[in-house]
Amino acid sequence: MVNRVVAVTGAESGIGAACAAAFGAEKDRVAVLFFRDQTGAAATVAAVKAAGGDAFPQQCDVADEASVAAAFEAIEQRWEPAEILVNSAGLNMSGIEVRDMSLAQWRRLLDTDLTGAFLTARRFLTGRGSATGAASIIEISSIHAYAVRAGGADYCAAKGGLSNLIETLAIEEAARGVTINAIEPGMILTPMNERAEQDPVYRRTLEQNIPVQRAGRPSEVADLAVFLASDKARYITGARIAIDGGLSLLQALGA
Repeated sequence: MVNRVVAVTGAESGIGAACAAAFGAEKDRVAVLFFRDQTGAAATVAAVKAAGGDAFPQQCDVADEASVAAAFEAIEQRWEPAEILVNSAGLNMSGIEVRDMSLAQWRRLLDTDLTGAFLTARRFLTGRGSATGAASIIEISSIHAYAVRAGGADYCAAKGGLSNLIETLAIEEAARGVTINAIEPGMILTPMNERAEQDPVYRRTLEQNIPVQRAGRPSEVADLAVFLASDKARYITGARIAIDGGLSLLQALGA
């Protein structure tokens, strides 16, 4: 298929921006959904067009139901209902232990990383109506959905909940032709990992913990997203695919 309509949240930077550009290289039409960074969104739009696709920027707060509805309405008015949703919008773990974490912080993280996935997936699906053609939802999750870390209760809980959300959706939507999968990155060099991205000495101390001895690139996650949305992956649904250089395999070492 060519010229598919793709909605990418969190597309102003990092994995979201890489996914948008990768679908542009497939000649798709990409809605670049961003939270606040208009400059970053404009750069992603330019990258999509340079790769051979079409794109437009659209502000979207994934934690706000009205904002999500307005974003998808804009897509449908400009083109048609989206056939692919890549949900990359998210916040990183706070580093705050539960005993010190405010309810506001807990809610802020879950609202974006879990409820945001629910709201965007729901609006994507209702926008399709009774259609039964091939479609895909790809959630950018994390290996921390199961490999928990102290100070990450908010993030790990959100990503753990996301695992059950995508598996439930996969069952519900299979007969309608919609595949729903999660990509679970490990250490990827994005603005969310700014220190590792900018400081090669610090990055190397972390890479020594990864079996393949390097951090991942956003483009590698994007390539996986493109595959999961392709006809070659129509028999894959409800999957949670780690892309972490083997990092999550080392959880029990030394214990």
